[in-house]
Amino acid sequence: MNTSHARRIVAQCGVSIDGYSSGPDGPEHDTWLYGHAATEASAEHFEGLWRGCSSALVGRTNYVGFHSVWPGITRDPATDPRTRELGRWLDSVDKAVVSTTLTEAPWENSRIFTDLSTAVATLRSEPGRDILVLNSATVIQSLLAADLVDDLRLSVLPVLLGGGLRLLPEGVSSGWSLVSSTAMAHGAIAVHYRRSR
Repeated sequence: MNTSHARRIVAQCGVSIDGYSSGPDGPEHDTWLYGHAATEASAEHFEGLWRGCSSALVGRTNYVGFHSVWPGITRDPATDPRTRELGRWLDSVDKAVVSTTLTEAPWENSRIFTDLSTAVATLRSEPGRDILVLNSATVIQSLLAADLVDDLRLSVLPVLLGGGLRLLPEGVSSGWSLVSSTAMAHGAIAVHYRRSR
């Protein structure tokens, strides 16, 4: 498929210095990641990502987790305007969920795909802006293995985890160009790599 005019697959993820997207005790204990996400600098950076995308691609775990918290955050009067706008985007954006176990996707504008390649081919064939993979490490690993990622947008956080879920898969070799890098006040570095084809 000629992807020169197709929608780009933008994989976004927060990682530790040693390359883990989740620590050894699982996502419910990833306070290092939640603290980063709560900063103003991170919210501003992420806004620059999601505003350029009209579809979100996620795995089952993130879909269920996001749906369990974001509608409440969005509707909470105490939520700051930037976070509320993100919540409204998450409500309204076209959400493609890759899962072999989900039988229903109750969040509005959601659809389930049992096969990742089919999901990507379908999304790329439809009109719209870029497709954002939302911090779903296993989906990103599979996309990288199939050479389907166009842009990697990583937030490298100043923490060593020593174990957990590694983001980048073994056995995958590919070339990338640095588009930009930004140092944030709280010590994280946002890097944007583009696949060299």
